[in-house]
Amino acid sequence: MIKFLLVWNTVSFFLMGYDKKQSRNRGQRIPEKVLLGFSILGGGIGAFLGSRVFHNKTKKTAFRIILPIGLLVSAVVFIYVLIQ
Repeated sequence: MIKFLLVWNTVSFFLMGYDKKQSRNRGQRIPEKVLLGFSILGGGIGAFLGSRVFHNKTKKTAFRIILPIGLLVSAVVFIYVLIQ
């Protein structure tokens, strides 16, 4: 389970970077629902860090609210898995 969470968060992190790259190049963006979905479904740490590192989606209200919630959910899941 911990390996899955690590991979999921890594993917979330790089999705934020890829979306930012596409934004700069005026390419095909990743839908916000996908980015938020990855965050809520266990990739909150990666999505939150990716948002900060790549300066992606930092001003959007939905991301300012949901990314910290996803971060909290992911942290709780990580701690629960580590305790087990």
